[in-house]
Amino acid sequence: MSRKGKFNARRTELDGIVFDSKKEAARYGDLKLLAKAGKITDLALQVEYPMIVNGHKVCSYRADFRYMENGKTVVEDTKGFKNPIYSLKKKLLFACYGIRICET
Repeated sequence: MSRKGKFNARRTELDGIVFDSKKEAARYGDLKLLAKAGKITDLALQVEYPMIVNGHKVCSYRADFRYMENGKTVVEDTKGFKNPIYSLKKKLLFACYGIRICET
């Protein structure tokens, strides 16, 4: 499966999961190996965080990956291109949840 998406990313399938880009699929492969080696735990894909400000849902942010590493939660996004909406959601995620996104 290889269809071009926005920013010329090609959808890629790995382990029956369709990823938005080859880069994201490759990162999933790396994280699977880390999980198998016991370096990370609780690997989750496409975790959604609602952005609620003053009791109103503004938007949602969907992280590519979330996992535990050395007792800490890591929220990770695989980016080839950072658009203004992503930059805003990154700031909102920190303001609402105190989470910093790890970008790969």
